[in-house]
Amino acid sequence: MNTAFASQPEVRAASQPEGLADVFDELAHNVNWDAERDVRLGVLLNAVGRRSYGPVLLVLGLFSISPATIVPGMTWLAAFVVLLIAGQMVFGRRRPWLPRQITNICVPRRPLFNFIEDARPRLERIDGVWLRPRLTFLNRQPFVNVIALLVAAAALVTIPLGLIPFAPLAPGFAIVLFGLGMTARDGLWLMLGAALFGAAFWLAFPLIF
Repeated sequence: MNTAFASQPEVRAASQPEGLADVFDELAHNVNWDAERDVRLGVLLNAVGRRSYGPVLLVLGLFSISPATIVPGMTWLAAFVVLLIAGQMVFGRRRPWLPRQITNICVPRRPLFNFIEDARPRLERIDGVWLRPRLTFLNRQPFVNVIALLVAAAALVTIPLGLIPFAPLAPGFAIVLFGLGMTARDGLWLMLGAALFGAAFWLAFPLIF
């Protein structure tokens, strides 16, 4: 049975995040950070809404570089989910969608949320200063498809890099930058994400070919 990100009992329907601070506010308001059990992936993604790809990619990118991925298989899980999301961007789907089998997967709550809490002030410090709407044409077609392909490629290179300690951080940071750029409609950060993906591909090249 398939489902969208909705229908998760642990979270109310999130409003559409309009900026970086809104993304973190939705996470803070919609997910029980104090619970002991792990959090379902669908709950985490539903917390930032499902009407925009930017916040979803940002959260998935943060997850992929967080200590939560020290659990075996979590790095590849993050890469697989990002790949599914990027594929939907390429084919023009208006809203991200994932099957129930994936949204029901549990991820470690405490290391992930501690990491997000630590990252929040650093990321919000750049909001409105280094992160603002510019080069906005890069957030429109046909450039959105190019970004989607780069996101998919970053997810793919994560698979071989997952065999090397800390190597998946490079494509993970690239996905974070793509998420930031799409959330803030900042084309400069999209270009930075593309440059970082190039570095990640350079790392993965000897493992792929």
